[in-house]
Amino acid sequence: MRSRLLPLLIVLMAAVLVTLGFPLAISVAAAEQQRLVIDRIDDTARFAALAQSITDTSPDSEERRRTLQTDLELYASVYDIRAGVFFRDDRALAKAPGYWTLPAEGEGRTAFNEALLGRRSHDPPQVWPWRDGRVVVASPVVRDGDVVAVVVLDSPTGEMRSRILRTWLFIGLGEALALLVAVGAAVRLTGWVLLPVRTLDAATHDIAGGRMRSRVAASAGPPELRRLARSFNEMADNVEDVLEQQRAFVADASHQLRNPLAALLLRIELLALELPEDSEEIAAVRTEGKRLARVLDDLLDLALAEHAEADLQLIDIVPLAAERVASWRPMAEREGVNLTLDGAPAATAWADPVALSSALDAVVDNALKFTPAGEDVTVTVAAGAREATVVVADRGPGLTEAELERVGDRFWRSTRHQNVSGSGLGLSISRVLLAAGGGSIAYEHHEPHGLRVTVTVPRDQPGS
Repeated sequence: MRSRLLPLLIVLMAAVLVTLGFPLAISVAAAEQQRLVIDRIDDTARFAALAQSITDTSPDSEERRRTLQTDLELYASVYDIRAGVFFRDDRALAKAPGYWTLPAEGEGRTAFNEALLGRRSHDPPQVWPWRDGRVVVASPVVRDGDVVAVVVLDSPTGEMRSRILRTWLFIGLGEALALLVAVGAAVRLTGWVLLPVRTLDAATHDIAGGRMRSRVAASAGPPELRRLARSFNEMADNVEDVLEQQRAFVADASHQLRNPLAALLLRIELLALELPEDSEEIAAVRTEGKRLARVLDDLLDLALAEHAEADLQLIDIVPLAAERVASWRPMAEREGVNLTLDGAPAATAWADPVALSSALDAVVDNALKFTPAGEDVTVTVAAGAREATVVVADRGPGLTEAELERVGDRFWRSTRHQNVSGSGLGLSISRVLLAAGGGSIAYEHHEPHGLRVTVTVPRDQPGS
């Protein structure tokens, strides 16, 4: 969620900064050019006042014209600005530099024509840093209410564009710093908002994995998420209480039924003394009674397995698998099945030794029950990057696709194997024991026929 929320916040903040930055940059450029235009307008007003007294026929007009020419030349040399006073017919009263003439078209001609109408020329178009341009300002020289000449200033914009660019760079740097600050604030904000969500997600996974005592600390994040954390804790407490009651009921019922069942079996044996030795009914009753006793024992084991905490240890599962294979080899030899151990020489993993041994016993026992004489049962140990596996593959009849979906369910047994002894709880107990330590058990076909059972345990400590 953070990877989706954080980019959204960053994009929104970047859009806000850009939205504010562009108008600011444009206003800075306009302000710089306006300042330049105002400065040039003041200069044109000064030159127009000097030129106004030259237009008459007084004897000192030539002297005044030379003074104006000197001022224009000094102004042009100092500021590198083309300056001139032109009559209505484009003749120059005075100008600098000497080679400069009014253009026939463009901004200079437009400004000159506007000044001939008796008003200052309009503000020139905006000049941007990436485009070389000039600013032309023209003011009329008025005598007796008539425009007799026009003062024209044609200014370069290199320095102005440099100032605009420097200001823009400062604005860009400020926006970059503001974006970094905003990103830092967004990271902290999303972390603060999503901390209860991450904690809740971790607690949910723990409970789904069988660690029912996991809870959420409702002390961080927004009030709504803190309230959600408290509600989750209350729900988890209620669920744990219900499951505990169920486990206690199963354990108590299994334990309490064993004594009446034992007494019943004893009475059956006493009755059998008065019946013929080969009575099929008595044999059937004995078989069902023993099966019921095994079911009660397995129910008690299942209740204890769901209640017990896993005693995780970092162990080498190869010697443990070898020990269980050796324990089942006499039965395999009696059934005529070839039981072998293969795979890695060593494979360390985090597991409860008792739980893993019980799971391997259940899986190997099933494999030997359903594998016909002369076939193989192979136990293979492998070590991966994140987990270690023990694969038990047999050459029995295997299971159908529908049966693979149900194998491991409590009390489930294939209709094809009802005559094989068992309660249907062994694999369920194994799954519960493995899940408590972060392990799992999976089933698949073993081509061309048979079943392949994979017991998986983590190589990294669960919860680390």
